[in-house]
Amino acid sequence: MSQTKSPAVWVPTVYFAMGLPMVLLSDVSLLMFKDLGIPDGRITFWASLLTLPWSLKPLFSPVMEIFGTKKQYVVLTELVSAVVLGLIFAGLGVENFFAVTIVLMALMAISGSMHDIAGDGTYMQYLSQKQQSQYIGWQGAAYNIAKIFARGALVYLVGSLSKDYGVLWAWRAVFLLAGVIMLAVALYHLAILPGKMRNTEESKETRSLSDAMKSFVEIFVSFFEKKHIWFYLLFILLYRLTEGLAIKIAPLFLKAGVAEGGIGLTNEQFGLIYGTAGTAAFILGSLLSGYYISHFGLRKVLFSLALIFNIPFVVYFLLAYFQPEWLGWTTIGITMEYFGYGFGFVGLNLFMMQQVARGPHQMAHYAIGTSLMNLSVMLPGMVSGSISDRVGYELFFLIALVVAIPGLICAYKVPFTYDDEGNEI
Repeated sequence: MSQTKSPAVWVPTVYFAMGLPMVLLSDVSLLMFKDLGIPDGRITFWASLLTLPWSLKPLFSPVMEIFGTKKQYVVLTELVSAVVLGLIFAGLGVENFFAVTIVLMALMAISGSMHDIAGDGTYMQYLSQKQQSQYIGWQGAAYNIAKIFARGALVYLVGSLSKDYGVLWAWRAVFLLAGVIMLAVALYHLAILPGKMRNTEESKETRSLSDAMKSFVEIFVSFFEKKHIWFYLLFILLYRLTEGLAIKIAPLFLKAGVAEGGIGLTNEQFGLIYGTAGTAAFILGSLLSGYYISHFGLRKVLFSLALIFNIPFVVYFLLAYFQPEWLGWTTIGITMEYFGYGFGFVGLNLFMMQQVARGPHQMAHYAIGTSLMNLSVMLPGMVSGSISDRVGYELFFLIALVVAIPGLICAYKVPFTYDDEGNEI
Protein backbone atom coordinates (compact mmCIF):
# COMPACT_ATOMS: atom_id res chain seq x y z
CA MET A 1 0.00 0.00 0.00
CA SER A 2 1.04 3.59 -0.34
CA GLN A 3 3.12 5.02 2.44
CA THR A 4 1.00 8.22 2.30
CA LYS A 5 -1.85 6.31 3.92
CA SER A 6 -2.47 7.83 7.35
CA PRO A 7 -1.53 5.72 10.40
CA ALA A 8 -4.93 6.75 11.78
CA VAL A 9 -6.55 4.06 9.63
CA TRP A 10 -4.59 1.19 11.21
CA VAL A 11 -3.00 2.20 14.53
CA PRO A 12 -6.31 2.13 16.50
CA THR A 13 -7.42 -1.19 15.00
CA VAL A 14 -4.06 -2.88 15.63
CA TYR A 15 -4.11 -1.91 19.30
CA PHE A 16 -7.78 -2.77 19.70
CA ALA A 17 -6.94 -6.24 18.35
CA MET A 18 -4.00 -6.37 20.77
CA GLY A 19 -6.18 -5.63 23.79
CA LEU A 20 -9.26 -7.73 23.08
CA PRO A 21 -7.74 -11.25 23.37
CA MET A 22 -5.74 -10.28 26.46
CA VAL A 23 -8.80 -8.94 28.29
CA LEU A 24 -10.94 -11.91 27.26
CA LEU A 25 -8.34 -14.29 28.68
CA SER A 26 -7.29 -12.46 31.83
CA ASP A 27 -10.56 -10.81 32.92
CA VAL A 28 -13.70 -11.90 31.11
CA SER A 29 -12.91 -15.63 31.33
CA LEU A 30 -13.00 -15.31 35.14
CA LEU A 31 -16.63 -14.24 35.03
CA MET A 32 -17.56 -16.90 32.50
CA PHE A 33 -16.06 -19.75 34.52
CA LYS A 34 -17.65 -18.36 37.68
CA ASP A 35 -21.06 -18.41 35.98
CA LEU A 36 -20.46 -21.99 34.81
CA GLY A 37 -19.73 -23.26 38.33
CA ILE A 38 -15.94 -23.63 38.31
CA PRO A 39 -14.33 -23.16 41.80
CA ASP A 40 -12.34 -19.96 42.40
CA GLY A 41 -9.09 -21.87 42.98
CA ARG A 42 -9.16 -23.51 39.55
CA ILE A 43 -10.28 -20.31 37.84
CA THR A 44 -7.50 -18.11 39.23
CA PHE A 45 -4.76 -20.72 38.72
CA TRP A 46 -5.46 -21.27 35.04
CA ALA A 47 -6.48 -17.69 34.20
CA SER A 48 -3.18 -16.47 35.71
CA LEU A 49 -1.11 -19.17 33.99
CA LEU A 50 -2.62 -18.16 30.66
CA THR A 51 -0.74 -14.84 30.87
CA LEU A 52 2.65 -16.63 30.85
CA PRO A 53 3.24 -16.11 27.09
CA TRP A 54 3.31 -12.34 27.69
CA SER A 55 6.33 -12.97 29.97
CA LEU A 56 8.05 -14.93 27.20
CA LYS A 57 7.87 -12.21 24.55
CA PRO A 58 11.63 -11.51 24.60
CA LEU A 59 12.19 -15.17 23.65
CA PHE A 60 9.79 -14.99 20.69
CA SER A 61 10.99 -11.73 19.18
CA PRO A 62 14.44 -12.81 17.82
CA VAL A 63 12.84 -15.61 15.80
CA MET A 64 10.06 -13.34 14.57
CA GLU A 65 12.62 -10.84 13.32
CA ILE A 66 14.14 -13.46 11.02
CA PHE A 67 11.11 -15.31 9.67
CA GLY A 68 8.22 -13.45 8.07
CA THR A 69 7.15 -9.82 8.12
CA LYS A 70 5.40 -7.85 10.83
CA LYS A 71 2.28 -7.48 8.69
CA GLN A 72 2.13 -11.24 8.20
CA TYR A 73 2.39 -11.84 11.95
CA VAL A 74 -0.27 -9.24 12.76
CA VAL A 75 -2.77 -10.70 10.30
CA LEU A 76 -1.93 -14.35 11.06
CA THR A 77 -2.24 -13.97 14.84
CA GLU A 78 -5.56 -12.15 14.47
CA LEU A 79 -6.84 -14.98 12.28
CA VAL A 80 -5.65 -17.51 14.88
CA SER A 81 -7.50 -15.62 17.62
CA ALA A 82 -10.65 -15.52 15.47
CA VAL A 83 -10.52 -19.27 14.84
CA VAL A 84 -9.80 -20.07 18.49
CA LEU A 85 -12.69 -17.90 19.67
CA GLY A 86 -14.95 -19.82 17.29
CA LEU A 87 -13.63 -23.09 18.69
CA ILE A 88 -14.30 -21.84 22.24
CA PHE A 89 -17.91 -21.26 21.14
CA ALA A 90 -18.04 -24.93 20.15
CA GLY A 91 -15.99 -26.16 23.13
CA LEU A 92 -18.32 -24.61 25.70
CA GLY A 93 -20.96 -27.05 24.56
CA VAL A 94 -19.05 -30.25 25.43
CA GLU A 95 -19.04 -32.11 28.73
CA ASN A 96 -15.38 -31.41 29.69
CA PHE A 97 -15.66 -27.81 28.51
CA PHE A 98 -13.23 -26.41 31.10
CA ALA A 99 -10.22 -28.45 29.96
CA VAL A 100 -11.05 -27.90 26.27
CA THR A 101 -11.49 -24.17 26.76
CA ILE A 102 -8.24 -23.76 28.72
CA VAL A 103 -6.25 -25.50 25.95
CA LEU A 104 -7.84 -23.26 23.33
CA MET A 105 -7.20 -20.16 25.43
CA ALA A 106 -3.54 -21.18 25.80
CA LEU A 107 -3.22 -21.18 22.01
CA MET A 108 -4.81 -17.74 21.87
CA ALA A 109 -2.45 -16.50 24.59
CA ILE A 110 0.62 -17.53 22.56
CA SER A 111 -0.87 -15.94 19.46
CA GLY A 112 -1.81 -12.80 21.40
CA SER A 113 1.67 -12.32 22.82
CA MET A 114 3.15 -12.64 19.32
CA HIS A 115 0.60 -10.09 18.11
CA ASP A 116 1.91 -7.69 20.78
CA ILE A 117 5.44 -8.02 19.41
CA ALA A 118 4.35 -7.61 15.78
CA GLY A 119 1.95 -4.75 16.57
CA ASP A 120 4.54 -2.74 18.52
CA GLY A 121 7.13 -3.53 15.84
CA THR A 122 4.81 -2.30 13.10
CA TYR A 123 4.19 0.91 15.02
CA MET A 124 7.90 1.62 15.51
CA GLN A 125 8.97 0.49 12.04
CA TYR A 126 6.50 2.37 9.87
CA LEU A 127 6.11 5.56 11.89
CA SER A 128 8.73 8.27 12.16
CA GLN A 129 9.76 9.54 15.60
CA LYS A 130 7.40 12.48 15.18
CA GLN A 131 4.51 10.25 14.14
CA GLN A 132 5.15 7.91 17.05
CA SER A 133 4.67 10.84 19.44
CA GLN A 134 1.56 11.99 17.56
CA TYR A 135 -0.17 8.61 17.68
CA ILE A 136 0.85 7.38 21.15
CA GLY A 137 -2.47 8.65 22.51
CA TRP A 138 -4.40 6.80 19.80
CA GLN A 139 -2.54 3.65 20.73
CA GLY A 140 -3.44 3.79 24.42
CA ALA A 141 -7.03 4.87 23.75
CA ALA A 142 -7.66 1.95 21.36
CA TYR A 143 -6.25 -0.59 23.82
CA ASN A 144 -8.47 0.77 26.59
CA ILE A 145 -11.51 0.77 24.29
CA ALA A 146 -10.92 -2.97 23.89
CA LYS A 147 -10.96 -3.31 27.70
CA ILE A 148 -14.15 -1.28 27.97
CA PHE A 149 -15.78 -3.28 25.18
CA ALA A 150 -14.85 -6.64 26.71
CA ARG A 151 -15.42 -5.96 30.42
CA GLY A 152 -18.32 -3.60 29.88
CA ALA A 153 -20.31 -4.19 26.69
CA LEU A 154 -19.71 -7.93 26.26
CA VAL A 155 -20.36 -8.77 29.93
CA TYR A 156 -23.50 -6.62 29.86
CA LEU A 157 -24.61 -8.47 26.72
CA VAL A 158 -24.16 -11.80 28.53
CA GLY A 159 -26.51 -10.59 31.25
CA SER A 160 -29.13 -9.55 28.71
CA LEU A 161 -28.93 -12.72 26.60
CA SER A 162 -28.96 -15.07 29.58
CA LYS A 163 -32.52 -14.02 30.46
CA ASP A 164 -33.85 -15.57 27.24
CA TYR A 165 -31.25 -18.15 26.24
CA GLY A 166 -29.56 -19.21 29.50
CA VAL A 167 -26.10 -18.33 30.78
CA LEU A 168 -24.21 -20.99 28.76
CA TRP A 169 -25.61 -19.91 25.41
CA ALA A 170 -25.11 -16.26 26.36
CA TRP A 171 -21.38 -16.83 26.91
CA ARG A 172 -21.10 -18.92 23.75
CA ALA A 173 -22.71 -16.14 21.74
CA VAL A 174 -20.37 -13.50 23.17
CA PHE A 175 -17.23 -15.48 22.33
CA LEU A 176 -18.56 -16.13 18.83
CA LEU A 177 -19.18 -12.40 18.42
CA ALA A 178 -15.62 -11.66 19.57
CA GLY A 179 -14.35 -14.18 17.01
CA VAL A 180 -16.28 -12.49 14.19
CA ILE A 181 -14.83 -9.12 15.25
CA MET A 182 -11.26 -10.49 15.22
CA LEU A 183 -11.86 -12.04 11.79
CA ALA A 184 -13.12 -8.72 10.44
CA VAL A 185 -10.11 -6.88 11.88
CA ALA A 186 -7.70 -9.45 10.38
CA LEU A 187 -9.23 -9.06 6.90
CA TYR A 188 -9.14 -5.29 7.30
CA HIS A 189 -5.44 -5.37 8.22
CA LEU A 190 -4.68 -7.72 5.33
CA ALA A 191 -5.88 -4.96 3.03
CA ILE A 192 -4.79 -1.84 4.91
CA LEU A 193 -1.52 -2.48 6.78
CA PRO A 194 1.65 -1.18 5.09
CA GLY A 195 3.59 -3.95 3.35
CA LYS A 196 6.91 -2.22 2.74
CA MET A 197 9.41 -0.99 5.30
CA ARG A 198 10.46 2.59 5.77
CA ASN A 199 13.66 3.18 3.84
CA THR A 200 16.18 3.06 6.69
CA GLU A 201 19.49 1.28 7.00
CA GLU A 202 18.19 -0.52 10.06
CA SER A 203 15.18 -1.89 8.21
CA LYS A 204 17.37 -3.17 5.35
CA GLU A 205 19.57 -5.13 7.70
CA THR A 206 19.09 -8.89 7.63
CA ARG A 207 20.51 -11.24 10.22
CA SER A 208 20.77 -14.95 10.68
CA LEU A 209 18.99 -16.62 13.56
CA SER A 210 22.30 -17.25 15.32
CA ASP A 211 23.22 -13.56 15.02
CA ALA A 212 19.82 -12.58 16.40
CA MET A 213 20.18 -14.95 19.36
CA LYS A 214 23.73 -13.73 20.06
CA SER A 215 22.48 -10.15 20.05
CA PHE A 216 19.64 -11.12 22.39
CA VAL A 217 22.06 -12.74 24.87
CA GLU A 218 24.26 -9.62 24.85
CA ILE A 219 21.25 -7.38 25.47
CA PHE A 220 19.95 -9.67 28.23
CA VAL A 221 23.33 -9.75 30.00
CA SER A 222 23.70 -5.96 29.76
CA PHE A 223 20.28 -5.59 31.40
CA PHE A 224 21.51 -7.33 34.56
CA GLU A 225 24.68 -5.22 34.59
CA LYS A 226 22.72 -1.99 35.09
CA LYS A 227 23.27 0.09 38.21
CA HIS A 228 20.83 -0.81 41.06
CA ILE A 229 19.16 -3.40 38.79
CA TRP A 230 18.59 -5.97 41.54
CA PHE A 231 16.93 -3.39 43.79
CA TYR A 232 14.88 -2.25 40.81
CA LEU A 233 13.71 -5.79 40.08
CA LEU A 234 12.78 -6.31 43.73
CA PHE A 235 10.83 -3.04 43.64
CA ILE A 236 9.04 -3.97 40.39
CA LEU A 237 8.06 -7.39 41.70
CA LEU A 238 6.83 -6.10 45.07
CA TYR A 239 5.01 -3.05 43.65
CA ARG A 240 2.47 -5.27 41.85
CA LEU A 241 2.51 -8.24 44.24
CA THR A 242 -0.75 -7.31 45.98
CA GLU A 243 -2.34 -6.61 42.60
CA GLY A 244 -1.27 -10.06 41.42
CA LEU A 245 -2.76 -11.65 44.52
CA ALA A 246 -6.08 -9.79 44.45
CA ILE A 247 -6.80 -8.87 40.83
CA LYS A 248 -8.25 -12.26 39.85
CA ILE A 249 -10.27 -12.59 43.05
CA ALA A 250 -11.90 -9.14 42.84
CA PRO A 251 -14.35 -9.88 39.99
CA LEU A 252 -15.13 -13.32 41.46
CA PHE A 253 -15.89 -11.65 44.81
CA LEU A 254 -18.18 -9.12 43.14
CA LYS A 255 -20.04 -11.93 41.37
CA ALA A 256 -20.26 -14.29 44.37
CA GLY A 257 -23.53 -14.42 46.29
CA VAL A 258 -23.95 -12.60 49.60
CA ALA A 259 -24.17 -15.92 51.46
CA GLU A 260 -20.73 -16.80 50.05
CA GLY A 261 -19.27 -13.53 51.34
CA GLY A 262 -19.55 -11.69 48.00
CA ILE A 263 -21.57 -8.78 46.64
CA GLY A 264 -23.84 -10.66 44.24
CA LEU A 265 -23.57 -8.46 41.14
CA THR A 266 -25.31 -9.63 38.01
CA ASN A 267 -23.45 -9.61 34.69
CA GLU A 268 -25.48 -6.58 33.59
CA GLN A 269 -24.58 -4.65 36.74
CA PHE A 270 -20.92 -5.66 36.46
CA GLY A 271 -20.69 -4.65 32.80
CA LEU A 272 -22.54 -1.37 33.35
CA ILE A 273 -20.40 -0.25 36.32
CA TYR A 274 -17.08 -1.19 34.75
CA GLY A 275 -18.03 0.17 31.34
CA THR A 276 -19.10 3.61 32.63
CA ALA A 277 -17.95 4.86 36.04
CA GLY A 278 -14.94 2.53 36.22
CA THR A 279 -13.68 3.51 32.79
CA ALA A 280 -14.09 7.24 33.42
CA ALA A 281 -12.27 6.96 36.75
CA PHE A 282 -9.39 5.03 35.18
CA ILE A 283 -8.89 7.62 32.44
CA LEU A 284 -9.15 10.51 34.92
CA GLY A 285 -6.67 8.86 37.29
CA SER A 286 -4.16 8.24 34.50
CA LEU A 287 -4.38 11.82 33.21
CA LEU A 288 -4.13 13.45 36.65
CA SER A 289 -1.18 11.22 37.54
CA GLY A 290 0.72 12.46 34.49
CA TYR A 291 0.24 16.09 35.54
CA TYR A 292 1.10 15.25 39.15
CA ILE A 293 4.37 13.57 38.18
CA SER A 294 5.37 16.25 35.67
CA HIS A 295 4.81 19.00 38.26
CA PHE A 296 6.67 17.48 41.22
CA GLY A 297 8.99 14.92 39.57
CA LEU A 298 8.81 11.14 39.84
CA ARG A 299 11.45 10.89 42.56
CA LYS A 300 9.40 13.01 44.96
CA VAL A 301 6.03 11.39 44.32
CA LEU A 302 6.83 7.69 43.81
CA PHE A 303 5.92 6.69 47.36
CA SER A 304 2.59 8.54 47.22
CA LEU A 305 1.85 6.87 43.89
CA ALA A 306 2.48 3.47 45.49
CA LEU A 307 0.08 4.34 48.31
CA ILE A 308 -2.65 5.40 45.88
CA PHE A 309 -2.02 2.29 43.77
CA ASN A 310 -3.10 0.20 46.78
CA ILE A 311 -6.40 2.07 47.34
CA PRO A 312 -8.31 -0.60 45.36
CA PHE A 313 -7.36 -3.28 47.86
CA VAL A 314 -8.54 -1.17 50.82
CA VAL A 315 -11.80 -0.73 48.92
CA TYR A 316 -12.25 -4.46 48.41
CA PHE A 317 -11.54 -5.20 52.06
CA LEU A 318 -14.21 -2.69 53.09
CA LEU A 319 -16.70 -4.11 50.58
CA ALA A 320 -16.02 -7.64 51.86
CA TYR A 321 -16.39 -6.50 55.47
CA PHE A 322 -19.63 -4.53 55.08
CA GLN A 323 -21.19 -6.32 52.05
CA PRO A 324 -23.36 -3.27 51.25
CA GLU A 325 -26.83 -3.93 49.85
CA TRP A 326 -27.07 -0.55 48.11
CA LEU A 327 -25.52 -0.81 44.65
CA GLY A 328 -24.27 2.77 44.92
CA TRP A 329 -21.62 1.84 47.50
CA THR A 330 -20.24 -0.86 45.23
CA THR A 331 -20.24 1.57 42.30
CA ILE A 332 -18.33 4.13 44.40
CA GLY A 333 -15.89 1.41 45.47
CA ILE A 334 -15.19 0.24 41.90
CA THR A 335 -14.81 3.87 40.80
CA MET A 336 -12.20 4.42 43.53
CA GLU A 337 -10.52 1.16 42.53
CA TYR A 338 -10.11 2.21 38.92
CA PHE A 339 -9.03 5.75 39.81
CA GLY A 340 -6.34 4.48 42.21
CA TYR A 341 -5.17 1.84 39.76
CA GLY A 342 -4.91 4.32 36.88
CA PHE A 343 -3.20 6.95 39.04
CA GLY A 344 -0.63 4.60 40.60
CA PHE A 345 0.22 2.42 37.62
CA VAL A 346 1.47 5.37 35.58
CA GLY A 347 4.28 5.85 38.11
CA LEU A 348 5.54 2.30 37.71
CA ASN A 349 5.51 2.54 33.91
CA LEU A 350 7.44 5.79 34.00
CA PHE A 351 9.94 4.34 36.48
CA MET A 352 10.49 1.43 34.11
CA MET A 353 11.15 3.78 31.19
CA GLN A 354 13.28 6.36 32.98
CA GLN A 355 15.29 4.27 35.47
CA VAL A 356 15.22 0.61 34.41
CA ALA A 357 15.23 0.79 30.59
CA ARG A 358 17.28 3.93 29.94
CA GLY A 359 20.41 3.26 27.89
CA PRO A 360 21.52 1.97 24.47
CA HIS A 361 18.99 -0.91 24.41
CA GLN A 362 16.02 0.97 25.84
CA MET A 363 13.27 -0.80 23.91
CA ALA A 364 14.65 -4.29 24.52
CA HIS A 365 15.38 -3.61 28.19
CA TYR A 366 11.88 -2.23 28.67
CA ALA A 367 10.47 -5.43 27.15
CA ILE A 368 12.59 -7.58 29.47
CA GLY A 369 11.56 -5.53 32.50
CA THR A 370 7.85 -5.68 31.68
CA SER A 371 8.07 -9.42 31.00
CA LEU A 372 9.64 -10.02 34.43
CA MET A 373 7.10 -7.69 35.99
CA ASN A 374 4.30 -9.82 34.55
CA LEU A 375 5.54 -12.73 36.66
CA SER A 376 4.81 -10.74 39.83
CA VAL A 377 1.16 -10.68 38.78
CA MET A 378 0.94 -14.17 37.29
CA LEU A 379 2.55 -16.24 40.08
CA PRO A 380 0.53 -14.91 43.07
CA GLY A 381 -2.58 -14.99 40.88
CA MET A 382 -2.13 -18.73 40.42
CA VAL A 383 -2.45 -19.37 44.18
CA SER A 384 -4.90 -16.58 45.03
CA GLY A 385 -8.00 -18.70 44.49
CA SER A 386 -6.78 -21.46 46.77
CA ILE A 387 -6.04 -18.95 49.54
CA SER A 388 -9.41 -17.26 49.09
CA ASP A 389 -11.24 -20.59 49.20
CA ARG A 390 -9.56 -21.41 52.51
CA VAL A 391 -9.92 -18.10 54.38
CA GLY A 392 -12.88 -16.35 52.74
CA TYR A 393 -13.01 -13.03 50.90
CA GLU A 394 -12.80 -10.72 53.93
CA LEU A 395 -9.63 -12.22 55.40
CA PHE A 396 -8.16 -12.68 51.93
CA PHE A 397 -8.31 -8.95 51.14
CA LEU A 398 -6.83 -8.17 54.58
CA ILE A 399 -3.91 -10.51 53.77
CA ALA A 400 -3.52 -8.72 50.42
CA LEU A 401 -3.17 -5.39 52.25
CA VAL A 402 -0.45 -6.80 54.51
CA VAL A 403 1.39 -8.13 51.46
CA ALA A 404 1.49 -4.56 50.11
CA ILE A 405 3.74 -3.33 52.95
CA PRO A 406 7.11 -4.57 51.55
CA GLY A 407 6.33 -2.89 48.23
CA LEU A 408 5.59 0.41 49.96
CA ILE A 409 8.89 0.19 51.86
CA CYS A 410 10.72 -0.42 48.57
CA ALA A 411 8.95 2.56 46.96
CA TYR A 412 10.19 4.75 49.81
CA LYS A 413 13.78 3.43 49.69
CA VAL A 414 14.40 2.73 45.97
CA PRO A 415 17.44 4.63 44.62
CA PHE A 416 17.30 6.63 41.39
CA THR A 417 20.03 6.36 38.74
CA TYR A 418 18.82 9.36 36.72
CA ASP A 419 17.25 12.66 37.74
CA ASP A 420 14.07 14.06 36.21
CA GLU A 421 16.06 15.62 33.34
CA GLY A 422 17.66 12.28 32.44
CA ASN A 423 21.10 13.07 33.84
CA GLU A 424 22.92 10.36 35.76
CA ILE A 425 22.96 11.04 39.48
